[in-house]
Amino acid sequence: MGFEQKRNKIILSKRLFSRPETGALLGLIFVWLFFAIFAHNGFLSVYGVKSYLQVSSEIGILAVGVALLMIAGEFDLSIGSLIGFSSMSITLLTIEANMPMPLASILTLIMTIFIGYCNGLTVVKSGLPSFIITLGSLFIIRGLTIAITKLITGRTQISGIDESSGYDFMHSIFSSNIKIAEVDFPISIFWWLLFVFLGYFVLNQTQIGNWVFATGASKESSKLMGIPIRKIKVSLFMLTAFCAWFIAVIQVTTFNGADVLRGEQKEFISIIAAVIGGTLLTGGYGSIIGVMIGALIFGIVKQGIIFAGVDADWFQVFMGVMLVSAVLVNGRFKKKYIHEF
Repeated sequence: MGFEQKRNKIILSKRLFSRPETGALLGLIFVWLFFAIFAHNGFLSVYGVKSYLQVSSEIGILAVGVALLMIAGEFDLSIGSLIGFSSMSITLLTIEANMPMPLASILTLIMTIFIGYCNGLTVVKSGLPSFIITLGSLFIIRGLTIAITKLITGRTQISGIDESSGYDFMHSIFSSNIKIAEVDFPISIFWWLLFVFLGYFVLNQTQIGNWVFATGASKESSKLMGIPIRKIKVSLFMLTAFCAWFIAVIQVTTFNGADVLRGEQKEFISIIAAVIGGTLLTGGYGSIIGVMIGALIFGIVKQGIIFAGVDADWFQVFMGVMLVSAVLVNGRFKKKYIHEF
C-alpha cells in the first residue's frame, strides 16, 4: 500500500506540474502576496481590486485570441496597431462623417477583420514567419493611421465622441458598470470572463480545439490527418483582429475619443501574458485558464506598483523578467513532466 500511495503521489505530481496553469498560479500567489504586504492599504481595498481587474480584463481579452493563435504555432504583432486603427476609424467615422456610432463600429469591425484575414492569408500563402509578416503590418497600419488622421484633422488625438448619435448605447454595452453587492465593477471584467469561457470551451471541448493543438504541435502530422491548417490559421488571425477591435471600442467609449498611438505595446504585453500563462512559443501547448492568470498577474503588478509608490518604469523591467522566466520555466516543465508523463 505504501508503494502504491507513493506511486500515486508521483503520478499526481506529474499531472499537476504538466498543466500549463501551474507555474502561472504559483506566480499569481507570489505577486499578490508581495503587493499585499508591501503596497499601501489601497491595494487590498475594493477600489484596488477593481483597478487591477479592469487592467487585467483588457489584457486578458486580447491574450485569449493571441494565445489561441500561438497554440496553433503563429504570432500576430499587428494587434496593437489594430487597436489604434479601430479606435481612430470609429471616432473619425462618427465625428467627421456624422455616422451613428454603432454603424461606424460595425464598418470598422469589417475592415479590422479583413486586415486580420489578409495577415493570415499572407502567412499561409507565402510560408514566411508570421512574426515578420505581422511586424510589417504593425508599421504599415500604424503609419497609415497616423498619416490619414493628420490629413483629415491635423491632429493625432480626437475627443468629443460622447456627443454623437448612438454613443450612450455603445457605452452601456462596452464601458458601463455592473453593481454587485453595492460595488460597481466595470463591464469589461465580465466581457473578459465571457471571452475566457468561450476560449476554454472551444479549445478543450470541440474538434476545432483539437485541430488548433495539432496544428501547432506538428504541421506535417496535421496535414496527414486532413486538418484544414490554412483555414484554422486564417480564422485565428481574424479572431485576434476581432479582439483588437473589441478593446478599441472599450477604450473609445471609456476615454471619449481616440489616439493614434493607443494600443502601443499591447501586442507584446498580450504575448507575454500568454507565455506567463503557460503557452509555449513553439506552439502546440497552452491553456486559456493559464492565460487568464497571466493577464491577472499583469494587472496586479501594474496597479500594485502604483499603490506601492514605485516609479511606473519598473513595470517595463517586470515585463522583461517575467517573459524570460516564463520561457525558462515552461521549457523545463515541458521537458521534465510532459514528455515523461
